[in-house]
Amino acid sequence: MGYMLYSMSFLLLILATALYLARNRWTHLVPVPDYVYNRLPSSFSNDIEAGLTSGDFDLHTNVAAGDSRRGLDQRGKGEVQRIMKSRKIGFDEARRVYMEQNFANNDIGLDGRPKDPKFVSFS
Repeated sequence: MGYMLYSMSFLLLILATALYLARNRWTHLVPVPDYVYNRLPSSFSNDIEAGLTSGDFDLHTNVAAGDSRRGLDQRGKGEVQRIMKSRKIGFDEARRVYMEQNFANNDIGLDGRPKDPKFVSFS
């Protein structure tokens, strides 16, 4: 039994080494989804090129003003782009869906008020 286990582990080690050394010959055959290597933009001008701007959410003014920040939030950008691709909707609609999801996750109603029953508002 020990001989069989030793033989199988040695064969697996040899096979893994051979596959690693010959990876240039077979890696192009492995299907890789596009979203795995989709690098997010890291500046406002790259955000504009990625389609993350609209008439209601204009990033052109940030670029024209020479804004030195790194662009939009990385996590939010990725989520908005995922929503845009999966639902085939535009940037403004994807932003709205993303904000509604964030509101729901944080127990905030669609009107912007907390759903907490202990919440007191003076207006």
